[in-house]
Amino acid sequence: MRTSTRIAGVLAGLTLTLGGTLAAPSAQADIPACTNMATQAGASATDAVTTACRLGVSGDLQGCVSGLTAAGVPGGAANGACRMAAHEPR
Repeated sequence: MRTSTRIAGVLAGLTLTLGGTLAAPSAQADIPACTNMATQAGASATDAVTTACRLGVSGDLQGCVSGLTAAGVPGGAANGACRMAAHEPR
């Protein structure tokens, strides 16, 4: 195999690999972990809880905490759930 062909193949492979990595979302939302924590703290799994957790994913922790608190989640649990929303799923 010629060196130029080999280099072209390696570069094409890297481009596809990195392109797929860059096209993927940079931080996967962990909305299920957020909603699970909120329901364990006593809230019902409603659209309001999911919407609040999405705010946490987008970086609006104060909006997330306010939304979860309004849905019946105690302050400390709401804060923890919103922080979970900002992390990648495990």
